[in-house]
Amino acid sequence: MAPARMDYEPAGELKIGQVGIANLRVKTLDIERLAAEMRERVARAPKLFARAAVVLDFGGLSDTPDRATAQALVDALREAGVLPVALAYGTSANDALAQALGLPLLAKFRASYERAGGGESHPVGAAPVGAAEAATAHAPTSTRQAPAAPVAASAAPTREPAPVAPTGEPGLVQAAPVRSGQQLYAENRDLTVLSAVGAGAEVIADGSIHIYGPLRGRALAGAQGNVKARIFCRAFHAELVAVAGHYKVLDELPRELRGKPAQVWLEGDQLRVEAME
Repeated sequence: MAPARMDYEPAGELKIGQVGIANLRVKTLDIERLAAEMRERVARAPKLFARAAVVLDFGGLSDTPDRATAQALVDALREAGVLPVALAYGTSANDALAQALGLPLLAKFRASYERAGGGESHPVGAAPVGAAEAATAHAPTSTRQAPAAPVAASAAPTREPAPVAPTGEPGLVQAAPVRSGQQLYAENRDLTVLSAVGAGAEVIADGSIHIYGPLRGRALAGAQGNVKARIFCRAFHAELVAVAGHYKVLDELPRELRGKPAQVWLEGDQLRVEAME
């Protein structure tokens, strides 16, 4: 009798990489206020924040909240329109809280916040969203295809050249357009896109980002906290721009910038966006 045929094809393929998750660093444990702020974000930019995955970071508080308080916050944020999916890695008390809530811990966000020196944040991300912002303790490889998800702007820029990539490695050059639903990540270097970044696409770099076509999606520079990173594009239509965790969405940016060459950079803890002549 012939042996039964063994099927070694897995029923599901598991990959670990960068995804669009926003990071919410709680500074004041006021549940009503936090929910109201998130509700406002969702109303202002529903395509970015409605049902967005959010990581809760309690590192800005003196004490880790108890389970009942944390659960109330999770429920309030869900009612506000986002989906808390994890806690940012912290103390042993934070670990115990994550277990009590039935949520995982994600370690990358805390490190990115400390390097970035604070401010709003994730790609991926969220948050970053996003970040950007990685969703695991290991940075992704140079390119990723993943759903995208989630930094402040104005004043005249200094005309200094863009900073070099964080490690001095050659930049990543993408010749083809980055299309909706795609995500491109340049680890420890600058990213240059010779074509367009489409709506719903996301480009991320640990260094600066140069886009020689229209930017209609999201661009997150300085993903590992490089505050000297910049974003340059030939035609500005961005859904979201971020540098070192500080972000702004399209509705918060001056309408007169749309369609013009522009650059984005950090000045202190303020994100600046200016048209280039």
